[in-house]
Amino acid sequence: MDDRQLGEFARQVFAAQPFSRFIGAQLTGAGRGEAEISLPVTDAHRQQHGFVHGGVLSYLADNAITFAGGLALGGNALTSEYKINYLKPALGERIVARAHADGVGKRQAVCRCEIYAIDAGEEKLCAIAQGTVVAAA
Repeated sequence: MDDRQLGEFARQVFAAQPFSRFIGAQLTGAGRGEAEISLPVTDAHRQQHGFVHGGVLSYLADNAITFAGGLALGGNALTSEYKINYLKPALGERIVARAHADGVGKRQAVCRCEIYAIDAGEEKLCAIAQGTVVAAA
């Protein structure tokens, strides 16, 4: 696939994810080995202390990693594992996950993702994740 076809493929796959639509996430960037997913924060995304729930950050990391790895591998992919480190509470009007493939083989890609909370235009790093993505059969 060329880059245009890959971007269109990514948009179609994202649009077919019921959970992504439910949570309100948007695929805001996609390229060979790269992905960005953005989420406008609502009260439904917060936990009892007012921070964006860790599960929301985890979803963003997992999905961004899978997209970055899948696009690096040229098609459908699945996360085989990932880990996340929470650095600080996520506060703001929007959360952005930016992932890129660091190591790409024939059937798997190792990807990193940084998750930022954006408040009044200022980005604050709140989590870092790493994962392995495998080509789907």
